[in-house]
Amino acid sequence: MKSPKITPVLALAFAISLLTGCGVSRRAVTMQVGSFNIRYENRGDSLRGNGWGQRAPVIAQLIRFHDFEIFGTQEGKINALTQLKGLLPGYDYIGVGRDDGGQKGEHSAIFYKTDTFDLLDHGDFWLSQTPDVPSVGWDAAMNRICTWGHFREKTSRRDFYYFSLHMDHIGIQARMESAKLVVNKIKEICKGKPVVLVGDFNVDQTNPIYNVFVESGVLEDSHEICEIRYALDGTANGFDPNSFTKSRIDHVFVSPGTRVLRYGVLTDTYRTMTKEAEKYENGNFPKEISFQAYQARTPSDHFPVKVVLQLPEK
Repeated sequence: MKSPKITPVLALAFAISLLTGCGVSRRAVTMQVGSFNIRYENRGDSLRGNGWGQRAPVIAQLIRFHDFEIFGTQEGKINALTQLKGLLPGYDYIGVGRDDGGQKGEHSAIFYKTDTFDLLDHGDFWLSQTPDVPSVGWDAAMNRICTWGHFREKTSRRDFYYFSLHMDHIGIQARMESAKLVVNKIKEICKGKPVVLVGDFNVDQTNPIYNVFVESGVLEDSHEICEIRYALDGTANGFDPNSFTKSRIDHVFVSPGTRVLRYGVLTDTYRTMTKEAEKYENGNFPKEISFQAYQARTPSDHFPVKVVLQLPEK
């Protein structure tokens, strides 16, 4: 059998395949990421009609419909996280409770699709002067924690880091020092690899503490560099669907060079029956179409943030 003739075209193709990893495509992989403060389960919310048992199925449907592939959460306790995982087939999560490093207290858990990502490594640290142990930092009101994971996207074999945090709502010094700590931890842990940092930062885009992140040299605000933006409201709503704020306290920061295709604050609402729930007609629709007076509600006291991105080539 004769050997195939090596033409200039074949030789060029062979050379290109060597330069590009033996023919493996270097096409950028698109990922759908996000952040969602899901609000901790408590009796007061239940009495006001915003109980976790009512909200959990709505949150799960929102996540599945908008097809979050990996997202950070805040405030979830172990029972809520276990229930949410059960409502999200194909997802797993990492993270520990901030009170004991086990299951006690609120988590900053990271959920991810197991058929999309491999988990290579993960860890947690506290936002305090002693980050390796459960602790309250500076002038904070309570323990605060950051969870991180080292993931590999299965199709492209690209690896990246994902961080989820919840900074204190009271201590100004604690928020400033926490921001510095997180930036330093990213530099230490990621060593130049692509990173996504999400969470409830309790500081908006006008706060000097926000600048610690965007002036760090390792992070950019996805809201500012996105190609398409859908953000008609800020990210906090206090369970009031009629509220409005310009403040974004839930952020998605990304490595410089990341292409952010889409950024959105998802202001989805749902309805619950009122005591009256009277039926009525609207003259703009046929008579057989009836309406009922229900109450609009939000799935959490924060709106989730969703970002579609492509990681930088490294």
